[in-house]
Amino acid sequence: MVSTPVDVLAFGPHPDDVEIGMGATIAQHVARGLSVGICDLTRGEMGSNGTPEERLREAEEARVVLGAAWRVNLGLPDRQLRDVPEQVRPVVELIRAAQPKVIALPHWSDRHPDHGAASLLVAAAAFSSGLRRYQADGAPWKAEWLVYYFINNAAEPSFVIDVSEHYDVKQRALACHRSQFNPLGDGATPTRLTSPLFQQLVESRDSQFGAQCGVRWAEGFVVREPIIRRHLLKKRPTPGATGR
Repeated sequence: MVSTPVDVLAFGPHPDDVEIGMGATIAQHVARGLSVGICDLTRGEMGSNGTPEERLREAEEARVVLGAAWRVNLGLPDRQLRDVPEQVRPVVELIRAAQPKVIALPHWSDRHPDHGAASLLVAAAAFSSGLRRYQADGAPWKAEWLVYYFINNAAEPSFVIDVSEHYDVKQRALACHRSQFNPLGDGATPTRLTSPLFQQLVESRDSQFGAQCGVRWAEGFVVREPIIRRHLLKKRPTPGATGR
């Protein structure tokens, strides 16, 4: 189990999901000197292409590209993610060990059942992690907040992160997952992910979020509580400035 604390802990149902939803945000945070940990809940063993071993190697390669401090795989059963004690406990123990300020997890509404199930599972674990009487390794830990990222879907975000300067890192990290996006060999099976249209779908979403805010690329996030602002001005006021 990981023992190095991080600022941000990002959970994905399968290897490659975190990259799809927030890969550029991870790269941007790392560039700013923040530490990021990644946890893949399953090895994606039910996927049509790639072996679990291949997916683990690709995930580690992508971690290096993104600059994340570490990446772990809990080995929970693919297509069987549930909010049940035997799955919640290892997630709680990772949260307590990593002590993240922020937990990133998939949006609860997604066409893939595993993505919604992962959202519920991680949210439950984040809550239980803060309970001193919850029986699991590690001292109780409560993250400052949970932020939800998009994988297949794109709802109205609570906010977006301008990732224009780091979007190429996301693209390179996604390219590491060759078994999913560019499988080779006689056993390769066409899937939604192998189509060039899937990458177009991801990039069009991130491009649209960016265009709506006047930047090239942006990744969107949802939070369940109000966001506090110190004033009504869109940009931070200059200290001592007066007038219009």
